[in-house]
Amino acid sequence: MPDREDRFRIMLDMVEATVGTAPRVLDLACGTGSITDRLLARFPDAVSTGVDLDPALLTIARGHFAGDERVTFVTADLKDPEWTSALPYPSYDAVLTATALHWLHSEPLAVLYGQLAGLVRPDGVFMNADRMKDPATPRINAAESAHRHAAMDRAREAGAVDWAEWWALAAADPALAAPTAERFRIYGEHADGDTPSATWHADTLRAAGFGEARTVWASPSDALVLAVK
Repeated sequence: MPDREDRFRIMLDMVEATVGTAPRVLDLACGTGSITDRLLARFPDAVSTGVDLDPALLTIARGHFAGDERVTFVTADLKDPEWTSALPYPSYDAVLTATALHWLHSEPLAVLYGQLAGLVRPDGVFMNADRMKDPATPRINAAESAHRHAAMDRAREAGAVDWAEWWALAAADPALAAPTAERFRIYGEHADGDTPSATWHADTLRAAGFGEARTVWASPSDALVLAVK
């Protein structure tokens, strides 16, 4: 994924700028805990709650952070209206997510943003780094996509494991075989969500109850939108 570490660096820069170096963080749709791993490396006094529904990725996350009392993982479906009731804290300084919410269509994502507005404490923040496509620039979008996929093809030719190959390896792993099978029962091959523009995200977050929202980082394909409660 191009510019992956850049987005994490800016995300954590903005955590420090807005809520300090010892935040209570919700790692939303946490996967294997990529955000939490970088959060705790940079801010040892932070605490993190990772929430996800994917049993295979949560198995990896729980194994990686086993014994770390700063980290809690929760299995929950973000489409469930009651998902926040499973969380260990009533509010968070920061809710962070990356490359995950494009699995949701715009309507349930707007509902989720309303739930997050009630979960982030006053002056706290929400940040979403994801694919955010501008429908007003189709030629730019096509050029960027072709360039990015050519780079991905070169990486595969050099031996990089792609999406399907990674999941095949997980399915063959003794510790991951059962949760991987359960993961595909839940999701299928890949969820079919939306990739609305960064402007849509900022506008929807403000309508949901955040006081301010705008892009704080962008690459040719992705953006990081920050909202302050």
